[in-house]
Amino acid sequence: MSIAIVGAGAIGGFLGVRLAHAGEDVTFIARGANLEAIQANGMRLIEEDGSEIHVTNLKATKSMAEAGKHDIVLLTVKAHQVGPIAADLHHLIGPDTMVVTMQNGIPWWYFSQGHGGDLTGTHLETADPGGLIAQHLDPKHVIGSVVYPAAVLTEPGVVQVVEGHRFGLGELDGSMSPRVQSLAQTLIKAGFRAPVTSDIRAEIWLKLWGNLSFNPISALAHATLVDICQFPETRALAADMMREAETIANRLGITFKLGIERRIAGAEKVGAHKTSMLQDVEAGRPIELEALVGSIIELGRLTDTPTPHIGTVYALMRLLAQSLERAQGRLSITPA
Repeated sequence: MSIAIVGAGAIGGFLGVRLAHAGEDVTFIARGANLEAIQANGMRLIEEDGSEIHVTNLKATKSMAEAGKHDIVLLTVKAHQVGPIAADLHHLIGPDTMVVTMQNGIPWWYFSQGHGGDLTGTHLETADPGGLIAQHLDPKHVIGSVVYPAAVLTEPGVVQVVEGHRFGLGELDGSMSPRVQSLAQTLIKAGFRAPVTSDIRAEIWLKLWGNLSFNPISALAHATLVDICQFPETRALAADMMREAETIANRLGITFKLGIERRIAGAEKVGAHKTSMLQDVEAGRPIELEALVGSIIELGRLTDTPTPHIGTVYALMRLLAQSLERAQGRLSITPA
């Protein structure tokens, strides 16, 4: 398989190193210091157990046109980064190319193929501002994915795995197609777990259920997952936000397979892990707020569901993001 990975950050790097190590033809679409490091030295992966994989049998470029058509495109940039690059994706996509969307939050294609119901075809502005992604990427190429691993880009060209190796996969119409089965086998060969589901939207909701609460609370309070879950007030706030989201999901035909307390307990077990949103605040990077939180408020309006707790946390987080952007700064707690 020829595989283009758009974004050589933590998750893209994790996938790319293992896939290249398994013998796949991997090309990274990257930029800046990360691109330079990969071109010069390849990419290094530090696994959970401390073992390392260093691969040099991969290509890296900043130009999708230069990279050309591929069998698989793994879209591993963050949700707010997809729109700005959407117009260039056609360079990577042939008639049978699979484009695997690996963003957190509600995806731009949510109400496209196979969803059904009164909201079929509805455009979500928070997931796709201005409709740029839908304009340039045909959903027929798309396979949905839910990213479970936690990893960190510790320096250009070096990724450290925190925990996990599972990537849920699913066709938008729920079919168990030969192509999604082939994609799963490619990931399994590289050492990942890649279960295929007939309801990728339900799996997206299950992960988002925690992300929409833990991520902004973590970023506002500068707290790890275990801190949030063991502090009574923030644990209760997360539960309130999750109840509001569950009501929205139920109105969209989604039923969760586990309860709120069990979902919170799962996050607590991850331990002293900083969420991606907290990492972005500390690094001064743009924050993935709309896909994770703003989209839920938009879905609340579409389903006539009040979201007072989600809305309050969203307002605070949006103001923090604006303040950091204006100052071009970052915010972290350091020892006195």
